[in-house]
Amino acid sequence: MLGHVVPPPPEGFATWDEYKRAQPPEERDSWFACIDPSGAGPRLYFQRVPEGKAAKNRVHLDVRVGTGLVEEERLAALEAECARLIPLGAVQVRTLYDGNDACIPMLDIEGNVFCID
Repeated sequence: MLGHVVPPPPEGFATWDEYKRAQPPEERDSWFACIDPSGAGPRLYFQRVPEGKAAKNRVHLDVRVGTGLVEEERLAALEAECARLIPLGAVQVRTLYDGNDACIPMLDIEGNVFCID
């Protein structure tokens, strides 16, 4: 969604699979990171925790799509991004629009809520 990519594997490993096989079983797949290939945006790091999801997300991302846009132009930009994300597995929850500002809550492929705004 953000254009981030998986970074190269750690030094000494040809692939991430090779790195994963070198880890103790309890640490395999315990985290994931992705980076902005331009270097301008932040690295995103996700870490597994022992507790299961009970109710609400521990992290809720709001992804700014319509920066500087207002009213119908803003809504159109959000709807276009929503249409791009649905084939990637996202689900639109609803559209919030008050005639000026807009936000579209969505679910990722694991059911976590995020918003495009």
